[in-house]
Amino acid sequence: MPKPHEKQDLQEWIVAARKGKTVAQREIYKQFYAYGMSIAIRYAENEAEAEEIVNDTYMKVFKNLDSYAPNLSFKAWFRRILINTAIDYHRKYQKYKYTLGITHAQGVSVETDTISNMSAQEILKLVQELAPSYRMVFNLYVVEGYKHKEVAEQLGITEATSRATFATARHKLQKMILDTQKFNQRRANG
Repeated sequence: MPKPHEKQDLQEWIVAARKGKTVAQREIYKQFYAYGMSIAIRYAENEAEAEEIVNDTYMKVFKNLDSYAPNLSFKAWFRRILINTAIDYHRKYQKYKYTLGITHAQGVSVETDTISNMSAQEILKLVQELAPSYRMVFNLYVVEGYKHKEVAEQLGITEATSRATFATARHKLQKMILDTQKFNQRRANG
């Protein structure tokens, strides 16, 4: 939570950035860059792609600062633009094709201990290994909390496709987690 003077500084930077002051834009960029990258990396295939999404987001933020209402959370407003930019990025480069070439596999179950023994970085790495369509639906549904209807509307797919893509993504992640667990057990046993 920002301290009262930090919130005031942010509001002052926003006012100055609306007037085109590059110093203020630079301050806003510095303050929210790490936050933006932490979100963008979940949707990107690699760090370079995440940086491109973040930079595209800042272009939109500075272009649309007049639509930001000071009584709302700037961070939430920024996040919304960032997620929409990630979706637009994937649409633009046609990174996701909704083909579900596998039938839903029979219940692969992952022990809770396996997941709790994994770091957030390890889990993020596995999510990034998903194909772009699976990663996009998984993140929007699980991380952002969208309903399948909202995911479908955002991505221009049917609700059934969103559900099927999510189920497949979840299955693939479970399999990757099990494979990681088996690999770590083999390493530990020498």
